[in-house]
Amino acid sequence: MAELTLSGKDLSKISADALVVGVASSAEGVQVVSVSDLPAGLVATVRAHAAALGVTGAADEVRRVPSGGDLNAPVLALTGLGDARETYPAEVLRRAAGAATRELAGVARVALALPATSLEELTAVAEGAAMGAYAFSRYRAEKGTLTSSLEVVTPLARTAQAKRAAERAGIVARSVHLVRDLVNAAPNDLFPQAFADVAKAEAKGTGAKVTVLDDKALVAGGYGGLVNVGKGSARGPRLVKVSYSPTRPAAKIALVGKGITFDSGGISIKPAKGMEAMKSDMAGAAAVLGTVLAAARLQLPVAVTGWLCLAENMPSGTAQRPSDVITIRGGKTVEVLNTDAEGRLVLADGLVSAIEEKPDVVLDIATLTGAQVVALGDRVSAVMGADDVRDEVVAAAAASGEQFWPMPLPTELRAGLKSKVADIANIGERAGGMLSAGLFLQEFVGTTPWAHLDIAGPAFNEGAAHGYTGVGGTGVGVRTLLALIEQRG
Repeated sequence: MAELTLSGKDLSKISADALVVGVASSAEGVQVVSVSDLPAGLVATVRAHAAALGVTGAADEVRRVPSGGDLNAPVLALTGLGDARETYPAEVLRRAAGAATRELAGVARVALALPATSLEELTAVAEGAAMGAYAFSRYRAEKGTLTSSLEVVTPLARTAQAKRAAERAGIVARSVHLVRDLVNAAPNDLFPQAFADVAKAEAKGTGAKVTVLDDKALVAGGYGGLVNVGKGSARGPRLVKVSYSPTRPAAKIALVGKGITFDSGGISIKPAKGMEAMKSDMAGAAAVLGTVLAAARLQLPVAVTGWLCLAENMPSGTAQRPSDVITIRGGKTVEVLNTDAEGRLVLADGLVSAIEEKPDVVLDIATLTGAQVVALGDRVSAVMGADDVRDEVVAAAAASGEQFWPMPLPTELRAGLKSKVADIANIGERAGGMLSAGLFLQEFVGTTPWAHLDIAGPAFNEGAAHGYTGVGGTGVGVRTLLALIEQRG
């Protein structure tokens, strides 16, 4: 990952391969927006030739122009901020910085002179720049040149608060990059044990501890969701516990992540079209891992335990069948009416395990339902659960720049989950499918304050890159979960 530093130098003295400034659209034409003044002649040239250069100031637009010798940086990169205004919201700056560094892939040294006169602005620019400077080249013969340094220009550069903000931004981006790497990995490489191995390797030196339950331990422990979802695959399931426990923690938080390393649907097999994206069905578990490691690296005064519920959902002669009855840890029985509703089964095991340790709150995060995508699209995630916890998640998302929309858990939908032979069925009526999934999970949390985050659409970007988000894994959820943990501290 690129090194992230701060500088309070005059823009004409910044040494970089490219200097990034903002551009915004207004009735008077394109406005150049930066943390301090650029040479007047360079600004005049950009404004005079904006139309010919294709510079409009629109969000996600990045244009490169020669600096003409007016700067130490040979290239001036112009990143769109949208409509001109006196001050720019943090997320606008975050996305503009990310769009710039994403488009400048291959440029070794990048300096950013976007507005960063407040701590909030500085944090947004640093996070966006670091998250945008990402590339996944694991499977390419030619890896290409990566950006090695990101320098954020700010008058706050020498302050302790700014240095802490930059350090936090780097840690957040590191976790987001890890989640993206895991989501983007091919499923023949990232199977449950391989995921567990990554967790152990990444936790070294952070203060977090990792324990792994294998096939035999899961059977012995009564983890019927994981065992039955995973038994159709030659590569068995795992339950990975990642825990960070500071001295005298201010709170105790449990995170549970769905980690289906590939979801074929099992016997209730999915259509072939689009199945390749089902390598991303472990994004919830990846987000949990990234969040716990970030909390550990930041040494937050909150105990955080992550439960990664890992399995591969495959059809075979040993796979679970529609109409099978399985027993979740804790004893509740589930009639499996559809093997493609498997995520809730592994999460049930994880939720029961989590509440056994009596946390103050438990949050689960999963690419759980197609109904989430139908309802909210591919950039807005859903959250449901206890009203106060749900609202806390929404507030944390707003503070961190992610989009989560509160959803209800209508009690009348619970009747659709009734089973003729077991305690509960794993699917309900088609209408309200996202909410029925939430109601199913609610059965396994008892009285523990809880919220369920459905990130089915936002976890994997199959469209065009935008802002700090490239194509493929997005890393969604890490910033929201981390912000909530910080608020509890």
